[in-house]
Amino acid sequence: MDLENGLIVEDVYKSYGTKVVLDNLDLRVRNGEFCTLVGPSGCGKSTLLRLILGEEQPSAGRISLNGKLLGPPSVQRGIVFQRYSLFPHLSVADNVSLGLRLGNRVSAKEARAEAMQYLERMRLAEHAGKYPHQLSGGMQQRVAIAQSLIMKPEILLMDEPFGALDPDTREDMQLFLLELWEQEQMTLFFVTHDLGEAAFLGTRLLVLSQYYTDDRGDGDGINRGAKIVADHQLPRSPFGTGEKFSQGFGQLIDQIREEGFDPAYRQHARDFNLKHPDAFQTLTEMELRRGRESP
Repeated sequence: MDLENGLIVEDVYKSYGTKVVLDNLDLRVRNGEFCTLVGPSGCGKSTLLRLILGEEQPSAGRISLNGKLLGPPSVQRGIVFQRYSLFPHLSVADNVSLGLRLGNRVSAKEARAEAMQYLERMRLAEHAGKYPHQLSGGMQQRVAIAQSLIMKPEILLMDEPFGALDPDTREDMQLFLLELWEQEQMTLFFVTHDLGEAAFLGTRLLVLSQYYTDDRGDGDGINRGAKIVADHQLPRSPFGTGEKFSQGFGQLIDQIREEGFDPAYRQHARDFNLKHPDAFQTLTEMELRRGRESP
């Protein structure tokens, strides 16, 4: 892989006071990849997302995107939250075009025309003149996605984007997002608490967890934050949901649950399931007394 391209997280730590949340984190994501991230509550999933977005800065380490160190939030990183980022007093079309108009990137007429192109792709053109409260939850989330995509970000971050939707709408949105990702060939970084959703959507599934051990030991004085304990390469999901009921899919979910969610199952850091070809890990001498770097 060209190390100058894609998202690269190197030796990243994040602490709040004396509490370590992320602990010597390493990650490399290719452009165009669909990464899903899961982990137990409090492990730092949203913290990592905020670091990539630029809302917060690492306590140590570096994060870069396409060869440039990340700074404060910018249009190169789009974000879609669980709660819709729509302005209730603006129409659907005005919500989508707002970023272009605020940045004086194009004229109001050009911004409107481009917004309509994105709404066509979202299958929402006929609702352009409506207001958010007149749309269903799934439709509102599609508007929020269009609102981010129109700024042409290098990476789209999604934080539990379908968590507030009912099961049928959620499944529809999963299929819609897969179709959109195929069309756009964009880089997606998708945080979810739903293991089935993560395994179905991603081409790569990352498990972030504080449940592991290393050569620092397990005493009361060890202030250990979360690491990526598993990095699964997944086949590209077909546009169907039948695989969710297959034996292999269920076995993968069980494996992920054991790797990252079982406090009694604590792998040593040198034994993490980092089989994805782009996975890498740099352990400190204290974490691995032999000072060996794990590929």
